[in-house]
Amino acid sequence: MDITKEEQSAINVLKRLATRWPKTLWLYSASGTLCVMRINKHGKEAMTPNGYVDPAYRIDSIDIPNDGGDW
Repeated sequence: MDITKEEQSAINVLKRLATRWPKTLWLYSASGTLCVMRINKHGKEAMTPNGYVDPAYRIDSIDIPNDGGDW
């Protein structure tokens, strides 16, 4: 697939960011919202007692189109 220089530049920015991304943060896609989440005190993705991602650990959201679906 051919991509534009702008698209390749955006991909490169994300790859560079990935090399310095703090281990205390993770990304979660919820209904098309890309959420920045903090890990819990055990170094894991924080979950509620019933097995859902705990929204109390959401720090921010990023306006990049996304989908949390599977292939």
